[in-house]
Amino acid sequence: MSQLVEYIRRLVDVPSVTGAEHEVASFLEEDLRGRGFSVTLQDVVDGRKNVYALSSGVLPRVVFCTHIDTVPPFYPSSEDDEFVYGRGSCDAKGVLAAMVFAAASLREQGIEDVGLLFVVGEEVDSVGALAANRLESRARYVVVGEPTENRMANGHKGGFKFRLSAAGRAAHSAYPHLGESAIEYLLDALAEIRAADWGRSDVLGPATVNIGTLGGGLAANVLAPAAEAAVFIRVVGRAAEVREKLEAILARHPATGYELISQSDAVFCETRPGYEVAPVAFGTDIKSLKAFGKPLLIGPGSIHDAHTSREKIGKKEVLDAVGYYQRLARELLAEE
Repeated sequence: MSQLVEYIRRLVDVPSVTGAEHEVASFLEEDLRGRGFSVTLQDVVDGRKNVYALSSGVLPRVVFCTHIDTVPPFYPSSEDDEFVYGRGSCDAKGVLAAMVFAAASLREQGIEDVGLLFVVGEEVDSVGALAANRLESRARYVVVGEPTENRMANGHKGGFKFRLSAAGRAAHSAYPHLGESAIEYLLDALAEIRAADWGRSDVLGPATVNIGTLGGGLAANVLAPAAEAAVFIRVVGRAAEVREKLEAILARHPATGYELISQSDAVFCETRPGYEVAPVAFGTDIKSLKAFGKPLLIGPGSIHDAHTSREKIGKKEVLDAVGYYQRLARELLAEE
């Protein structure tokens, strides 16, 4: 276990906030070449690179995939008897370490039909996963690693993120009949959006709505000429249906409009017997990985520790993950 813990800490101690992943990509290239893998650094955008590693010259049928970027701010690793701490320890460098150790062990056992794909940009726009579809692949399965508490996820919610805006006309608040309050228009639309039924899934549960930011107006004694809000709906079905319902709501609020930021359908994953199964609510790169076969989603760590000021991952959890990643690869290859 000591080598695994040391490896996680080395990964954590290389800063890789989204947009600045080049240093950790270089570290992985050198490390994986040293372990006998054939490594390709794929150009994505602005010097950022995905890492694609093969055990042999043959394209793998099973690919382990996670991301190398983290949310800000960077802070270095530390540890106690039970946990490794540091930015990215949980999301997702502990996962990445488990995948490297699992693939390396399989390679030593003569099982070379397993590859590694580590991508940039998952925390923002999945730009690395989208670019990865240009890589040559014959993968039948992609095992995506995210902190699922070592449970196999049967799906996760999609997303519909948009900016809602309203236009009014400024006037002195003592004479409201001379103006129109954009804030009131915005609040009326938001109230209907919050009250709407955005769907329910037997697997994923209900869709949820979050108003993340809200702003507008000039002063307390002025009717607001403009206002806007950022809204995120966690989708349990098709994003197109959410868009259609939103536009029907906004048709009843002619002073409002919206700008789409991003959208994705809900994702449903493969599962296998012998694993505890549960859905997750957070998003992943799976929606963007179209060229790597059927998705499975499982990894050590808890999403509740990700993105926090005391991000951590359990040492035993990661060691367990090394074992089940190996077992899962064998099972998938045996089916093929």
